[in-house]
Amino acid sequence: MLHAFAMYAYIPARDLPRARRFYEEKVGLTPKMETNGGVVYEFAKGTAAFLYPTPNAGTSQASQAFWSVTDVDGLIRKLKAKGVVFEDYDMPGEKSPEVAITAGGAKAAWFKDSEGNIMALIEEVPGSGG
Repeated sequence: MLHAFAMYAYIPARDLPRARRFYEEKVGLTPKMETNGGVVYEFAKGTAAFLYPTPNAGTSQASQAFWSVTDVDGLIRKLKAKGVVFEDYDMPGEKSPEVAITAGGAKAAWFKDSEGNIMALIEEVPGSGG
């Protein structure tokens, strides 16, 4: 039933101006519009995320959202150059020099945003096992 509809991510922010600086200056997002006290960012294939103010930001210990990307390691290098710090998790799988983990058909890397939310970059890697 719901598979026929677009799904959007919420990104919580304790300090909205700080979070906007992180996403716009470090991650390179462009706001589509400001609404309901927050800001909407659009992505490929009609997807989007709503960055909104809440005191609950950064409380989840799991990934908040992920980008389906190509060349995880290349993106890690570019984001690190902008000041994004990637997490170095001890997980099963092959670890790249850039700390991405390849396992289960995907290569993944995680970073925390300015609010403590865990975000991920995921690249499909056919035949990577896991």
